[in-house]
Amino acid sequence: MNSEFPVTAMLSEAREAPQVVARLLESNAALCRDLGARLRASPPPFAVTCARGSSDNAATFAKYLLEIHSGLVTASVGPSVTSVYSARPRMRDALFLAVSQSGRSPDILHLANAGREDGALTVALVNDSTSPLASTCEVVLPLHAGPEKSVAATKSFIAALAASLQLVAHWSQDQALLKALETLPDVLAKAASTDWSAALPMLSKVDDLFVVGRGVGFAMAQEAALKLKETSGLHAEAMSAAELMHGPWTLAGDHFPILVLSQRDETLSGVNDLVTKLNEQGVPVIVAGAAEGPAKVMLPSVENIHPFVAPIALIQSFYPLVNAIAQARGRNPDAPPRLRKVTETV
Repeated sequence: MNSEFPVTAMLSEAREAPQVVARLLESNAALCRDLGARLRASPPPFAVTCARGSSDNAATFAKYLLEIHSGLVTASVGPSVTSVYSARPRMRDALFLAVSQSGRSPDILHLANAGREDGALTVALVNDSTSPLASTCEVVLPLHAGPEKSVAATKSFIAALAASLQLVAHWSQDQALLKALETLPDVLAKAASTDWSAALPMLSKVDDLFVVGRGVGFAMAQEAALKLKETSGLHAEAMSAAELMHGPWTLAGDHFPILVLSQRDETLSGVNDLVTKLNEQGVPVIVAGAAEGPAKVMLPSVENIHPFVAPIALIQSFYPLVNAIAQARGRNPDAPPRLRKVTETV
């Protein structure tokens, strides 16, 4: 991907993700088997996720996995409910998933503590297993990403996705999903070397963009949009393929393209219809993943993989692209303006 640009910490860390995931899957297997058995023996009535930033995008992925695969209604609860408003949401017997890189943000800790005190089964997906969040939650699934110096999270985000997938696979004892999980490091290695540079000329010159996904892949649209904002100064908005047609697509046009991320599952037919309609309206569309149709740019992707694995592969392929976009726009993706690695909100 565009060797003319220097290698950044962000790109180097993104390239580590396949090894990080291999380490995570091996190290956390027993933890997930035990937690899965516990959840089968005492099924929670609902689940709660708690996170900010990229971690909240990973929590969206977990939400879709739990609702689609396990039928478990899952709500993202705003941490400010407890930290600012001093409310006490009723979470007794729920599965509480806190996702964090540092495990140090006060508002996340407030809600996690409230969940545990109310009788929820609190589980932390956290990169720092010595953090306050790890101490607060009953069960810790370490992300094993190692130090991450770039402000923009990459390998820790992919690790959080893998940890969520591993938990759901062991909880459900879905043999196809467990087998797919074993292939994830190799799939990510292939995805990391996939060339998405065909999208660079368009995306390095625009200031507005929709990133579209649907279902289990929507979290990747959220993550891609966030990375484009923070590293490249590009106003990108994540949008569900279904919601786009309810008004927002009127914004799209020659200087407002759409990046579509898709996986081969029950959402594909609708995403294909969307791509066709956008093309008929003259909207520039970049397609990555399983979607077909008349797009301005078609990006390659890893094929013949489980639909729950496919979105993770897509975000792995996206990171080198956004790294190049940032540099093409004269920005340093490792040091975005006004941002720092650990953000602590109350």
